[in-house]
Amino acid sequence: MISGGLYKASYLLKCSGASWRILRRKMSAASSSLTLREQQDGIRRIVLNNPEKRNALSLPMLESLRENLRTDSLSDDLRVIIISARGPVFSAGHDLKELTAARGRDYHSRVFQTCSEVMTLIQDIPVPVIAMVNGVATAAGCQLVASCDIAIATDKSTFATPGVNVGLFCSTPGVALGRAVPRKVLWSRVTNVNVNVGESVVMSPRVQSVPCVQVAMLMLLTGRPVSAQDALLHGLVSKVVPEEQLEQETLAVARRVCESSRPVVALGKAVFHRQVTLGRDAAYASAAAAMLENLTLRDGQEGIRAFLEKRKPVWSNTDAVDTNTH
Repeated sequence: MISGGLYKASYLLKCSGASWRILRRKMSAASSSLTLREQQDGIRRIVLNNPEKRNALSLPMLESLRENLRTDSLSDDLRVIIISARGPVFSAGHDLKELTAARGRDYHSRVFQTCSEVMTLIQDIPVPVIAMVNGVATAAGCQLVASCDIAIATDKSTFATPGVNVGLFCSTPGVALGRAVPRKVLWSRVTNVNVNVGESVVMSPRVQSVPCVQVAMLMLLTGRPVSAQDALLHGLVSKVVPEEQLEQETLAVARRVCESSRPVVALGKAVFHRQVTLGRDAAYASAAAAMLENLTLRDGQEGIRAFLEKRKPVWSNTDAVDTNTH
């Protein structure tokens, strides 16, 4: 882990692109680990740090990422996590050298089990996780982006699940992909989709509602990359920005999360991920129960009082129950 004190997050928001490049060089020089970790003002940054191997999600990389996500994840000092990567590739997915027959079924099982643990951990920990993507995210790398609560990407980034092209269908990335894309998305008409060899999937500017299964299966069955803009339209990413604005925009979102009550955000994240797996009526019942629970929190009542009194709320950032709630 990198020692603290590099920069305060509030200051970093004001840094130029050149200053951020200096920071990245400092982070990379500070450790030869597969992942780097830095935390300031409630914002933890985890950096995939193996650009020579295209930040492949090898078993050691997955184990390192899992450790950096788990560490002090319940601490009140942690409010949000940002996952980014060094180099032009966010992550190329699994290391195919680990998936040869020579490694054996037991090793393969460890790889996929650990990968699944990382993806579910991202959604299970109580703080939001943001993917900051600048470059290519393919296969399990695309799965990592899809598993995050928020994804902010540069306009040059691309996303793909190309396993079908090497004889290994991206089945586990498909789980995250199918859940990241909304049930119905407004995106470009598929009549002009180009899936020729070596070309990206290209959408026309006209809008049409398409079931998410078609979006996900288009990527899974063709293996062709989609642009950042099309990923935005599909719901795979939350926002697309120019490369020089990526750090600033991502930190702005992270800082905004830090302004809210930690237990309220944690409750909201948990109930959102829970309700999306339920039928409509069960989802409403689950969400209504969560709102009742939210109202019992000290911060839940503090926020309402602050609104009515036209002042800023003062969060306790604890799970304490409001003593006046019956």
